[in-house]
Amino acid sequence: MASSLPSGPVPAAGKSEFRNQKSKPESKDESELLTVPDGWKEPAFSKEDNPRGLLEESSFATLFPKYREAYLKECWPLVQKALNEHHVKATLDLIEGSMTVCTTKKTFDPYIIIRARDLIKLLARSVSFEQAVRILQDDIACDIIKIGSLVRNKERFVKRRQRLIGPKGSTLKALELLTNCYIMVQGNTVSAIGPFSGLKEVRKVVLDTMKNIHPIYNIKTLMIKRELAKDSELRSQSWERFLPHFKHKNVNKRKEPKKKTVKKAYTPFPPPQPESQIDKELASGEYFLKANQKKRQKMEAIKAKQAEALSKRQEERNKAFIPPKEKTVVKPKEGNAHFSLFDVKNPLSMKSKSIVNLSKSVVLISKEIFISFISCLSISLIIKSKDKKRMR
Repeated sequence: MASSLPSGPVPAAGKSEFRNQKSKPESKDESELLTVPDGWKEPAFSKEDNPRGLLEESSFATLFPKYREAYLKECWPLVQKALNEHHVKATLDLIEGSMTVCTTKKTFDPYIIIRARDLIKLLARSVSFEQAVRILQDDIACDIIKIGSLVRNKERFVKRRQRLIGPKGSTLKALELLTNCYIMVQGNTVSAIGPFSGLKEVRKVVLDTMKNIHPIYNIKTLMIKRELAKDSELRSQSWERFLPHFKHKNVNKRKEPKKKTVKKAYTPFPPPQPESQIDKELASGEYFLKANQKKRQKMEAIKAKQAEALSKRQEERNKAFIPPKEKTVVKPKEGNAHFSLFDVKNPLSMKSKSIVNLSKSVVLISKEIFISFISCLSISLIIKSKDKKRMR
């Protein structure tokens, strides 16, 4: 019996062997383990991998909005055809407004029901059938990002969601090209379909946009990463030195109050007790006055206030009767009477001879025009009087 039991040093040797076996994979280059060879694809899951099928039936149901009813009714035969290839049954209930997918006895892929669930979810979120059916592929996944609860203010939410789309959808298109994902912004959700690496970047950009970080910064970073990934030497290195680091310039400062309260210096002694009404009357001597004397003082104070208000009101009324100050009229000199057409105060007009000659000619012309006008008028009156006599 004693010989069959293991001795003390034997387990220690076994432990050391186990440690040596564990340390063997660590000797390999980590970069080789992390990198996936170019063009490698995971083999598709076939019926040979699971010939007996599934033991239990699994099903998922999703509700859809009323405005999607017409589109789903039109494209439902195509959905059923795509799911029948994977032996998954799909039903559309227009009365309840729901879509249901469930496995059958012929279903061999255990994960296809999850992909079918994602398919009906995407169809309910206004994604077209042509894009949603891609989810049934092995190397494609989807992500439905809820953005409705990230911003409280409705106007701010709409602005940031529009910022994600960009002018004429340019920002969304750039994001799709960089991540190889299809992105659909609808209501309070953002639906994305594409490879796993692209979905991770899309989620980051969407959440940053709703946190008031413009998507152009993330797009610039993605463009740099895309160029760095082409270089085989830089794949195993850190890219931090190449990526831009943006600083937040527009920091929301706390609004300062209009009335700033200045803190007083701390003193261990309490503030002095305020005087009561009785103390004030004792100090002024009113406490010892009789009731009729107090009443007389109050009446006198009221009359004084009334007299002061009356005097102010009377002053305001009298302002309307005060004549305004008249401007002093500057009389022209006797020798310079012909300068009345020009400003006397202007020294330039007084000195220049050309202006003086012009004023003389204007005066002469105005006289001639006046005389001719009066003569014409008198002639017209004489002619009218003669015509009237002839008519009689």
